Amino acid sequence: MKEFDTILDRHHTNSVKWDTLKKSYGTSDLLPLWVADMDFKAPLAVRQALSSYIDQGILGYTIYPDSLYNAIISWQKRRHDFVIEKEAILFNSGVVPSLSLAVQAYTNPGDAVMIHDPVYPPFAAVVKENGRKLIASPLKTGTSFQMNFEEMEKQLTENQVKLFILCNPHNPGGRVWTKEELIQVGKLCQKHHVLVVSDEIHQDIVYEKDSFTTFQKADPSFKDFSIVLTAATKTFNLAGIKNSMIFIKDRSLKETFQKTQHRNHQDEINTFGIIGTQAAYNHGEQWLDDLLVYLKENIDYTCQFFEQHLPKVKVLRPQATYLIWLDFSAYSLTDRQLQKKMIQEAKVVLNPGITFGSQGASHMRLNVACPRATLEQALTQILTAFKED
Repeated sequence: MKEFDTILDRHHTNSVKWDTLKKSYGTSDLLPLWVADMDFKAPLAVRQALSSYIDQGILGYTIYPDSLYNAIISWQKRRHDFVIEKEAILFNSGVVPSLSLAVQAYTNPGDAVMIHDPVYPPFAAVVKENGRKLIASPLKTGTSFQMNFEEMEKQLTENQVKLFILCNPHNPGGRVWTKEELIQVGKLCQKHHVLVVSDEIHQDIVYEKDSFTTFQKADPSFKDFSIVLTAATKTFNLAGIKNSMIFIKDRSLKETFQKTQHRNHQDEINTFGIIGTQAAYNHGEQWLDDLLVYLKENIDYTCQFFEQHLPKVKVLRPQATYLIWLDFSAYSLTDRQLQKKMIQEAKVVLNPGITFGSQGASHMRLNVACPRATLEQALTQILTAFKED
């Protein structure tokens, strides 16, 4: 695992994670374990494919080659036993832009759109920014997040919800929803004529083999009222190449989405996204398998560290993602005080839990996708800041 132990200097690379610290917090003397990208080089095969393309010298307009579709289809079958047809695959620059397109395509201004709470902050943003009514359904907490199906159905009916955005696997909790849970939420949405948009960008970063089920595979009928969003970018640390996929098996839903894409002129993607995605899916599998071992060891280390040194912090062990949900409520700090202590005393940047919804109060999200030495340093600094409280 020497490749993942290598500490890379990402300063002065226009990195959101590393080069916005001074502007955001007044100093760059901080360890950032926040933005959900990894401090690891992308797979060598991807870097070589991109380099080879640059070497030919012309960076013109690019079509979607059959080889790209074949790579995606093969990957979904190999890794997830999910059969997707070429005709069902669309492309966009990212999952969040696709979320926004879906809200525009399938709902009208003023319509109610449901999300979970807590959940990835852009879910709420794309609902509100498009003039829709946000309905946040609180997740039950414990050793892992659980959906509150009774409360969800009540909210669906009372608010006449038109669309539900699902995060599978869940961010920030790292929860892999079981097939049975997906069937239950799918049947609920089917019953109340609610369209489901399933964000599955973390589908490959799962620690128990075959535990992940794509929403459209949970029940054959779900393809009639759902779309799935995913990408190679999260899996292979390629966020900058700007490419994601939309899987839409229902012809009418696909046509509606495409019309909105055309209207927004969002039906072309970055050439490097095409090349990088294809190379990653065709040649990055061993790299991913090695990465998962390393990430799991970092997760184990983090959980053990808090249990041993800061037991007042409740740690939600993730089943997927490289993100850990931390509960600091035992310290009785406001969210502002918690953030200030983390920045000024620990000198570590985590994502404030409150940005993920009201259920995230007194929580923080920690990103362990970094070399072990970086993680050890960050946790030691957190310990120093909190150990006497």
